[in-house]
Amino acid sequence: MADHTHEPEDLKHHLDVSHHEHNTEDYTRNVNARIINPLAGLSKDNLRLQVRGFCIEHGFEDKEDVFFRGALAAQNPLEEDYMNIPELTDDDKIALKREITHKWHLPRQLYYAIALCSLGSALQGWDNTGANGANLSFPQEFGIEDNEWLIGVINSAPTLFGLCSAWAADPINNLIGRRGSIFATGLFCIFPVLAQAFTHSWWELLICRMFMGLGMGIKISVIPIYTAEVSPASIRGGMVTSFQLWVAFGIMIGMVFNLAFYRIGVLAWRFQLAAAFAPAIPVVLLVWFCPESPRWLMKKGRYQQAFRSFCRLRNTEMQAARELYYAYRQVIEERSAFAGTTLVRRIWDLVSVPRLRRATMASAWIVISQQFSGINIMAFYSSTIFSSAGYGTLSSLLASFGFGLIMFVFAFPALYTMDTFGRRNLLLLTFPNMAWCLLAAGLCFFMSPDNSARVPLIAFFIYLFTALYGPGIGPMPSIYFSESFPLSHREIGGAFTICINNAVGSALSLTFPSLLARVGPTAAFGLYAGLNMVAFIGIFFIVPETRQRTLEELDFIFAVPTSKHVVYQIKTWLPWWVKRYIFFQRGAILKPLYQLEGYSAHHEDEEHTV
Repeated sequence: MADHTHEPEDLKHHLDVSHHEHNTEDYTRNVNARIINPLAGLSKDNLRLQVRGFCIEHGFEDKEDVFFRGALAAQNPLEEDYMNIPELTDDDKIALKREITHKWHLPRQLYYAIALCSLGSALQGWDNTGANGANLSFPQEFGIEDNEWLIGVINSAPTLFGLCSAWAADPINNLIGRRGSIFATGLFCIFPVLAQAFTHSWWELLICRMFMGLGMGIKISVIPIYTAEVSPASIRGGMVTSFQLWVAFGIMIGMVFNLAFYRIGVLAWRFQLAAAFAPAIPVVLLVWFCPESPRWLMKKGRYQQAFRSFCRLRNTEMQAARELYYAYRQVIEERSAFAGTTLVRRIWDLVSVPRLRRATMASAWIVISQQFSGINIMAFYSSTIFSSAGYGTLSSLLASFGFGLIMFVFAFPALYTMDTFGRRNLLLLTFPNMAWCLLAAGLCFFMSPDNSARVPLIAFFIYLFTALYGPGIGPMPSIYFSESFPLSHREIGGAFTICINNAVGSALSLTFPSLLARVGPTAAFGLYAGLNMVAFIGIFFIVPETRQRTLEELDFIFAVPTSKHVVYQIKTWLPWWVKRYIFFQRGAILKPLYQLEGYSAHHEDEEHTV
């Protein structure tokens, strides 16, 4: 332990805490596209002095050596650099090296937290598929089978009323934390869901689904944010992908229960809707055993608890101290750059502060693109689509089960590809292919109903579309909005994004039954094929790559002006791509957009993605 008996009383007065080369302007308009390590360029003496001041201020005097070693590791992320630092122990160096060679070797507490909280995500998919099967029978029981708009309102009620509650994510998170928010929203995913089985009219069912939406509107943003905040940068994409993985699992299990309850008869829809309460029970019972988000604890000034939480989530004390101190340096800068102190001010910041506006624009377009893909329409109405193609009730449910199974299976590749191939590349690859799959499925409806290949071909192209969705846009919204915003605006940024998601999703869910009835399946599928291409164009121009950056480093990514990003894609990236992949010029060299200053070499191979 360091000896502080002779420290001057005014130690903090002598600390050079303004050592960064950047300032507030760097966060709002990073015209040179620099990504700067805030500790780069500091001498060891200066770094030790700053670490000592941090430890004294936050009660870590007995951990000063650990924090100094962690700061050195953050300052020198390259293996050839940290291996030559005498202050780092052999165990420290082994742990740092294993972050690259064994990046998935992490404490059980981290995997426990991710698995438990993502289980709550299963409700999202399970509810959609419960409604999928129930759509074949509850309209007849309530006498509304000819009212497509009312059926659409009932189906979309959770997303419609999620618009109202999504804004509450900011104050609720601020008040009770990530774990408390997950617990509170889990209650809305138990009782209203179960109550659907006991409704006697369509308006009672509508009210139950409205209350579901109040909880789901918050939960859908809290779980990805929590996951992103506890995960290491190198595998954050894969970790947050677990949200979509469990949504896909919920969709598949929902299809299984649709089939299991099919033979009950007129009461089947009640069991199909109510069964979705099951995943929320272990979440509300066991969430308090998860570590709280250390970044939320830092936001509240509870650094001792934040360090204990990091220690539960990382393999060594040094790694926990490194992440805490590194995040602390960036939080200081964020507080001066994004000084929104009230809810209204933080909302205004999302459009008035350039760095935040770019994150908002990119995140919003990602969730709009997911809705444009047409996947939620498939989740709600696949049984209806297969029925209109000529299948009976049981065959439609079986075909929809295939849809759910494929979505679940193809969610697994995203665990790996999200942090290797990159977010942006996956989107640019999958959207054009999803578009032609939908177009092909729609054209198959022109085939004669007597043709035995008609329905199998429709199912094939829908399944192929779903397989492309799994590792592409499927997990992307939860990953992107959870990592794009700085800590000061993370909750309100996620809430705004979810509002956009729910608004667009509700509009599409409301209109699809009447669209299908009026223009037919071919035109409906063709419309969504076109929307996929619209999404592709928007992603190409305004969505930057975020893989393997820490949440704090992304401040610099989103500080790059949109105009600079667009010009780079048109004048640099696109010509390089044509030379490399159309004319197969292996010698084509891509000039990177971002200039890395003081970061590890594993980032250097990312520049071809942006």
